[in-house]
Amino acid sequence: MPRQAGPDERHMQQVTLNLAEETAEDWWEVEALYDLCFAPGRSALSSYRLREGVAPIAPLCLTAKDGDGILAGAVRNWPVRVGGAVSILLGPIAVHPTRQGEGVASLLMQRCLDLARSQNWERIMLVGDAPYYGKFGFEKLQGVAMPPPTNPDRVLGLALRPGAWDGVTGDVTSMQD
Repeated sequence: MPRQAGPDERHMQQVTLNLAEETAEDWWEVEALYDLCFAPGRSALSSYRLREGVAPIAPLCLTAKDGDGILAGAVRNWPVRVGGAVSILLGPIAVHPTRQGEGVASLLMQRCLDLARSQNWERIMLVGDAPYYGKFGFEKLQGVAMPPPTNPDRVLGLALRPGAWDGVTGDVTSMQD
């Protein structure tokens, strides 16, 4: 369902964006955005190996488009296991270079977190920069290991329910494993 950015969010952007679940028709455009924003070898990263053969969590895959339907940003989310516990692996999240600095990523991130909570997910993780993702509540996860060559200092998590990461440790594995 499309969502208009609220008045308190508009100060972060120059125009109103519609946030909606990614559709099959969006797929190629979202892939082109990821190709533009990330290194050519992005599919070789450990996060991508965890996604192979696993369907994304469709209600948590979002696009941000302007009033003309032009893609400004997108995010996808995938189920993974940490030890034996199911978690969301957030990402990739990307914003078109011409739209950076407008708060698009923040809008996508907050909507993802709100949706995940409303759908009773317990925990979410990502690989990223702690100073940026810390503003959303993400913290470095202790005892959680992404497949190599991931820098352990970049493995971050957020409990969507109080205590959801308590005692959750181990290797991050694909839902197919």
